[in-house]
Amino acid sequence: MTEKLTDPIAIFEQAFARAKTVDRALLPDPTAMSLATVGEDGSPSLRIVLLKSVDQTGFVFYTNLDSRKGRELRGQPRAALCFYWAALDLQVRIEGGVEAVSPDEADEYFATRARGSQIGAWASRQSAPITAEGDLDARAEKYEKEFAGRDVPRPAFWSGFRVKPHRIEFWRNRENRLHDRTLYTREGEGWRVDTLYP
Repeated sequence: MTEKLTDPIAIFEQAFARAKTVDRALLPDPTAMSLATVGEDGSPSLRIVLLKSVDQTGFVFYTNLDSRKGRELRGQPRAALCFYWAALDLQVRIEGGVEAVSPDEADEYFATRARGSQIGAWASRQSAPITAEGDLDARAEKYEKEFAGRDVPRPAFWSGFRVKPHRIEFWRNRENRLHDRTLYTREGEGWRVDTLYP
């Protein structure tokens, strides 16, 4: 079989490249993905995050480590992702273990962010209650002054996670709900490929 048929990361990268060419009126942000985590009590939690990089090692996104997702991922280091690109009639589901990116990798990505977003990372106590109106703006102003005239360093509490997939499923829409579903399951260094009923 060709690499295209046996390597789900390569298949994803090709689909991702196509999604980036779609008119933004039809597909506003192809990097948007649902991220599911699990709390200590086993309760699931779901939100949208943005994919920042993908390669053979996995799918990377960034967050405040003290946020709900950051705490849950450190406590239960596994996650599920889902992309739905309606304009391509394609859904991609990913499940796997989670690891922290290296400090160097996080620093490199943080340096590419807009300065306002860098200040925002310092200002937000993500997922914590705001106890007084105006606190968030006041915190942003505080860090604007603190870092005036110099580069904004990455906060120690802000970094990234890599989802290392052990299952990747491609769902392609077909008429009469006879959808194509192809599941790739990690086996050693390779992948087992199964076609699933819709």
